[in-house]
Amino acid sequence: MFVAPKNTDQLLSEAEKENLYLKLIEQINKDFNLANEPIDFHSSTTPDELKIQLHEKIYRLIQYKFAEYLNLLYIIDVPEDQVKKLDGSDIAELSGQVAFLVLKREWMKVWFRNRY
Repeated sequence: MFVAPKNTDQLLSEAEKENLYLKLIEQINKDFNLANEPIDFHSSTTPDELKIQLHEKIYRLIQYKFAEYLNLLYIIDVPEDQVKKLDGSDIAELSGQVAFLVLKREWMKVWFRNRY
């Protein structure tokens, strides 16, 4: 049964533990490309680098390309109600929380595809 991780570090360590970290990277690259916001995480990208770079990418999208940011959330299928619950008063904080929601949704896709 799928249990949603509580934070980014737990999610990434679970992905590594289940040998699905590379699949997670592939899924993130694929969905960002589908949204016309190319991001190129290599297989050598460490979990810490992934976390930081994803946070920065989402921060830049919120700050400078908001329509593309919304499109990305739609393509990845991040639940709208979860995004609406976030506090948008600090963009840096918001982008970190959204990065976690993106990772969580991508992890769910990879996990289910691996299981079923």
